[in-house]
Amino acid sequence: MPTERNVVPRFDHLTYRGNSKHSRYGWLRLTPAFSVHLIQENVRGLPNGARVLDPFSGTGTTALVCAEEGVHAETTDINPFLLWLGRAKCASYSADDLLEARRVSEDVLRAIRSANGVQPWVPPLFQIEKWWGAPILEKVGKARAVIEDKKEQIGGSALDLLKVAFCRMMIETANVSFGHQSMSFKQPDNQLMLEMPINSSEIVASSWSDAAESILKAAASPIPVRARFVKCDARSLTRELEPDAFDCVITSPPYPNRMSYIRELRPYMYWLGYLDDARQAGELDWEAIGGTWGCATSNLMKWSRPDGLEVPYEGFENILSAIANANVQSGPVLSRYVEKYFCDMVGHVSELFRVVRPGGSVHYVVGNSKFYEVMLPVEGIFASLFSAAGFVETKVETIRKRTSKKELFEYIVHAKKLVR
Repeated sequence: MPTERNVVPRFDHLTYRGNSKHSRYGWLRLTPAFSVHLIQENVRGLPNGARVLDPFSGTGTTALVCAEEGVHAETTDINPFLLWLGRAKCASYSADDLLEARRVSEDVLRAIRSANGVQPWVPPLFQIEKWWGAPILEKVGKARAVIEDKKEQIGGSALDLLKVAFCRMMIETANVSFGHQSMSFKQPDNQLMLEMPINSSEIVASSWSDAAESILKAAASPIPVRARFVKCDARSLTRELEPDAFDCVITSPPYPNRMSYIRELRPYMYWLGYLDDARQAGELDWEAIGGTWGCATSNLMKWSRPDGLEVPYEGFENILSAIANANVQSGPVLSRYVEKYFCDMVGHVSELFRVVRPGGSVHYVVGNSKFYEVMLPVEGIFASLFSAAGFVETKVETIRKRTSKKELFEYIVHAKKLVR
């Protein structure tokens, strides 16, 4: 399906920066980000009692906006860390929860500033010195050790708030930058990476204080409706969700640009105990649609398309061939990556159709991709997937120019399920 594109500006309100101060949305910076404004536009007109689904939970933004708007939402993901984060962002916190978290926050601050006291706890993250220089790492490790030590003494809700604050402080003091499409390391001469006497205590203490204060303030905001988070593969939605149940689906699936989500999540997952080694990270990424980290790439080259499965987009096979035959060594693996991504999405959209209520609508925020000189019209392929699965009134809306290559845009693909 062709997409009309004239001059499309970059709408800052649709970016992470334009949403970072909204309620609990900006608790953690995970790339890419999903705009609250797009969700609000599609849920505020829903009737009372409507149910919203996000089958790619990510950081839980759809669920959070729905919960704040008083709309019932359910969201699925296969990553346990993301499910935990979403639940923490969408929870209601009592005055006692906030008081308890604030009290332990002061203990964390004292440990960071202390020259002695608690022994640091550091995860088995490969080449962790690339992320934090030794002076900073020691203080971050002390903060984590205090939270771990206090977990039996405080309620689970207060503990969740402290863990979120820790994650924010941890990534803010790391030697990383969010200035690109994905998280990247800063230059190696960055001060935080040097093995030299720096005021590590105050760097980490300041970051902790700011993170804890911001998160505790936002946690006091009311949440009228509890969201439901379900561990579920997006290709098998009917294993966990009811048929014909949802009035509206709003999501942003992983983009087919070979950016590994587990790569962005590894530091959080190691520090919170969701990962112990790189093999686990690769296996989890292989389970995800579009995963490419570690063993996921080697598994990809052993994968073959199931017999009889077709991607219903005219020219799809030509696109795969063009990528495979690009004059680069990685052409074949990238072609296989695109092929598997959309084969997985065929299964996902088929399952999606079964859980959407007749008359319900779907809204998918997607971005196109470019592999060398080969354009991948992701928005058009998704529109074709929806039509082939039985959805009607499929429409592609261009919403913004992205910050990378000039040909790359972000879209919403809309469709409806016909009333019987």
